[in-house]
Amino acid sequence: MNTTQLASFAQAGRILATAARELGLVAPSFRTPPRVVGFNRTIRRDGNVVLISVVVRGRTLDAVLADMIEGVVCANDLSAIAADRVRNALWQQLGDSRGLGDSPLAKVPLTVSLAA
Repeated sequence: MNTTQLASFAQAGRILATAARELGLVAPSFRTPPRVVGFNRTIRRDGNVVLISVVVRGRTLDAVLADMIEGVVCANDLSAIAADRVRNALWQQLGDSRGLGDSPLAKVPLTVSLAA
C-alpha cells in the first residue's frame, strides 16, 4: 500500500466520521485491513463503538470509499430511504473534499431528513 492511498483513506475516514456526527449518526472508526481474510469490508461493534475495516491495497479509491460509506450506513441500521439520503450526503462531502466543490451541490448544507 502506498503512502498516497493510506493518506486518502485516513482523510476520507475523518471526513465521513465528521459528516456522520453532523447527521446525528454513529460515527465509526476506520482501519485497514480487515482482520478477516477474504472480505473487503468488515464491521465490528463493541457497545456504542463501531469499527469499519476496509481493504485498501489493490483497489481503486472509489471502491474503498464506497465500502467506507456503506459501513456508515450499516453501522447505523438505516432504513432504505434514510440510507439512500445518507449515502448521497456522504458522497457529496467526499466530493467536496476531492476538489469537486464547485458543483451546485456543494452549496447545499449537510442536512438530511432521515424520516422515511
